[in-house]
Amino acid sequence: MSRVVHFEIQAEDVERAKAFYADVFGWTYEDYSQMVGSPYFGIVTGSGDEPGINGGLLPRPAATPGEGQGTNAFVCTMGVGDYDVTEQKILEAGGRVALPKYALPGMAWQGYYLDTEGNTFGIHQPDPEAR
Repeated sequence: MSRVVHFEIQAEDVERAKAFYADVFGWTYEDYSQMVGSPYFGIVTGSGDEPGINGGLLPRPAATPGEGQGTNAFVCTMGVGDYDVTEQKILEAGGRVALPKYALPGMAWQGYYLDTEGNTFGIHQPDPEAR
């Protein structure tokens, strides 16, 4: 069984979004831009001894959906033991590739998919050898 291990928030104005979540929830940020190769801020939502997960904040890659165009939501990522096997299951169940598998160098394999309803989700396989 795969659990949600990470969430992402896309923002039109990253600094404005960072300020909002810091002010409302007290979240802090770690700059992972060098590691990822594009602007990306890790979100720390609390201490490691409390239940919950951390996330990421990044620039929105497409136009912000307008009002009345459906849910504009966070993207959740599930941890998996074998990326390729999980991808095959996704495709066999009717899912589609949104962003193909790529390496988070020295950390993991990551990719994004669309479910049968068009919702985006990610899968993440830890792997210190990912390149």
